[in-house]
Amino acid sequence: MPQATSLSVPHLLGIKDLTREDIELIFDTAATFKEVINRPIKKVPSLRDLTVANLFFEDSTRTRISFELAEKRLSADVVNFSASSSSVKKGETLLDTVNNILSMKVDMIVMRHPAPGAPHFLSNRIKANIINAGDGTHEHPTQALLDAYSMREHFGDLEGKKVAIFGDILHSRVALSNIFCLKKLGAAVKVCGPPTLLPKYIASLGVEVEHDVEKTLQWCDVANILRIQLERQDIRYFPSLREYALYFGINKAMLDRLPKPILIMHPGPINRGVEITSDVADSEHSIILQQVENGVAVRMAVLYLLAGAR
Repeated sequence: MPQATSLSVPHLLGIKDLTREDIELIFDTAATFKEVINRPIKKVPSLRDLTVANLFFEDSTRTRISFELAEKRLSADVVNFSASSSSVKKGETLLDTVNNILSMKVDMIVMRHPAPGAPHFLSNRIKANIINAGDGTHEHPTQALLDAYSMREHFGDLEGKKVAIFGDILHSRVALSNIFCLKKLGAAVKVCGPPTLLPKYIASLGVEVEHDVEKTLQWCDVANILRIQLERQDIRYFPSLREYALYFGINKAMLDRLPKPILIMHPGPINRGVEITSDVADSEHSIILQQVENGVAVRMAVLYLLAGAR
């Protein structure tokens, strides 16, 4: 088992708050926990005396299941909260909701919320450790950590590696967290998508901007492909999904023309036939399912390390 050590921060609110040493510590701890979850007996008693509440004010499948599995693998008591079936619908405030849950002696909170900054707001008002499972279009730190961990598993080190992020950068919390994480680990980052889906400030984060998909694929070692987040779009950013797929979708013919194989990644859910075709998502270059597996180990590591600071 990893030694009882902790991160430099009491909460995981965003990658921006972590040091490179924090990220490396999470990765080393996750590697140990990955061995645990591949054993016949997949549980360890690390969080046996702690209670973790999963507060999801937005729909989620992968992230919610991944966190719940991570918590149960660590033997924590788990409470699941869904805003759609709670007193939030009756007008209860976020702070009142959380304080009511904390009064039941909850130690850690995993929270997804549509408002950017919601976990930061709570972190200044409650004593429990908070893990941001996605706040609006701001950050999704554990997704970036599992993405970078999956790349490190393949390459050994990300220093100097070229990572391209494709798609809806404007509405993506995954993109921002990935950029922060990859830059801290020494990778070169390029973003590619329609001009309407790239934030105007994006170049100020130290990334290159490109609109030509094939040119970007020729450049990169890793292609991290994001879905079009139609649920966050209040206006039309491109004419149609068919046109987006035609000009910015990635297909197998593009990969076959490359001079070297590249890694294909996707945080899910996949819109097959839009940003990526099935023959790319299911190809030998894809590590999409490895990302899902690594997500449990990385989230176990984050929970364990934050608990070590208590």
